[in-house]
Amino acid sequence: MASEVSGEWRPPATSRATPARLSMRADGVVTVTAADGGRPLATAPQVTVEVSARVGQIPRRLSFPGGGQFETADNDGVDALLAPFRRKGVVHGLERFGPRLFVFVALVVAFSLALYRYAVPVLVEVAVAVTPPIVPELMSKGVLVSLDQGVFEPSALPAERQNTLHDGFSELTSLTPRGKLKVTTTGSPAYTLNFRKGGFIGPNAFALPDGTVVLTDELVDMAGGDDELILGVLAHEIGHVDREHSLRQLYRAAGVTTLILLIGGDIGAGAQDVLVQGTAVLALSYSRSAEREADRYSVELMHKAGRDPAAIARFFEILRDRLGDKGGNDMLSTHPATPERIEETRRYAEELQAAGG
Repeated sequence: MASEVSGEWRPPATSRATPARLSMRADGVVTVTAADGGRPLATAPQVTVEVSARVGQIPRRLSFPGGGQFETADNDGVDALLAPFRRKGVVHGLERFGPRLFVFVALVVAFSLALYRYAVPVLVEVAVAVTPPIVPELMSKGVLVSLDQGVFEPSALPAERQNTLHDGFSELTSLTPRGKLKVTTTGSPAYTLNFRKGGFIGPNAFALPDGTVVLTDELVDMAGGDDELILGVLAHEIGHVDREHSLRQLYRAAGVTTLILLIGGDIGAGAQDVLVQGTAVLALSYSRSAEREADRYSVELMHKAGRDPAAIARFFEILRDRLGDKGGNDMLSTHPATPERIEETRRYAEELQAAGG
């Protein structure tokens, strides 16, 4: 292994070259000495010295802190001299390029946050606006099939009980813009109510983008015969469909790639997998603003139907008293605080009743 490398030393701010030798001490300090007598010209820790990349027979430059440079045509000598002391990989890169790397990472993070904050919401709205009706139908069917296979069991509610709740649900949906159409442009019902035994998701209700609403036996049992409460919850879920909250949340979760595929109308294998493997929908959580909007929708729809507009507040009270304001999915998690929702829904219901509208 070479102990010294011959070359030329160029002090800072001058083009004058001095014959010199480059050596490395045992402690990893690079030293440049004059070739004519060993007079020290520069010293610096190896990690602070920038070494130019090796390109053919082009002379290498070693740039020292302060601006001085050592230049040599002995590329093999430089590699042999520095190799035992160089750290490889990420740690070495961080030591040499830490400040610049930090700035680069900060810029990438800032750009990503800006993209998520401003670009993704715009893409989501575009996707929702141009989504063909078949897309939410495919996705919703996939979700229900997945849940029926892995989570749900057939409902144990008596047929008479189901019919009573279904009649109330139909009354509510008939008052909505979507429900007045009876069927979608693909010929499917605008809304459907499905009863299931909930399994591990327990007392719950949730809506899928195509108007499919699922109500679990456990929620019906928890209501204790209070049909107005149940209908208030269903009105909330109808609000999520009418305001297209489910579709928006799915698109946000699916990511920009799937958004681009859907906007372009290309429901190929990749996009279709995302749509029909729908168990992830249960893991999605609506934003606080979406939940508040659905709460107000429930109050308005129940009021329009001549029912108790504050019925859903009683559901929130059950969550507070029986479940400790905790739950698993949709209605039961990641929502505005339960006491806050109780107060807001009751206040809004009183305002509507006072207005008589």
